[in-house]
Amino acid sequence: MVRRDPAIGVATVRAWARELPSGGAVLDLGCGNGVPISQVLIEDGFVVYGVDAAPAMTAAFHERFPRAHIACETVEDSDYFGRVFDGVAWGLLFLLSADAQAALVRRVASALKPGGRFLFTAPEQACTWTDMLTGRQSISLGAKVYRATLVLEQAWPLSRVC
Repeated sequence: MVRRDPAIGVATVRAWARELPSGGAVLDLGCGNGVPISQVLIEDGFVVYGVDAAPAMTAAFHERFPRAHIACETVEDSDYFGRVFDGVAWGLLFLLSADAQAALVRRVASALKPGGRFLFTAPEQACTWTDMLTGRQSISLGAKVYRATLVLEQAWPLSRVC
């Protein structure tokens, strides 16, 4: 079984989190078992809310972080705990279709407080590749499209798009 290296992305998450209010609320979409994004955020004093559609992953998340909030539901159907967040970290964006991505980026932006921050990385150019963890096709619309979607829809800053 292929697993994500728990050290990959830690520095990026910490750098992004420095832009958030201390102890702020962060939504981790596609959180899986919480490693590394939720783990880093919890260790650094943030209140984490995780959403993942896989029952085994949400159970592992809850076992690892019993005081964190977790919902077993798809990001498309979630009400995001009926609240807004200081930041949204998103690990599964590229596994969605191009149309679903654009719609969901706009929807998730509404779960951010004014001045809130997104965290996800995107290739500069639109492209596709095979995801090493799932074996599924991943689709990136390209950094320019994601920036334009966020700026036009919500005018929220995008912390990290590379």
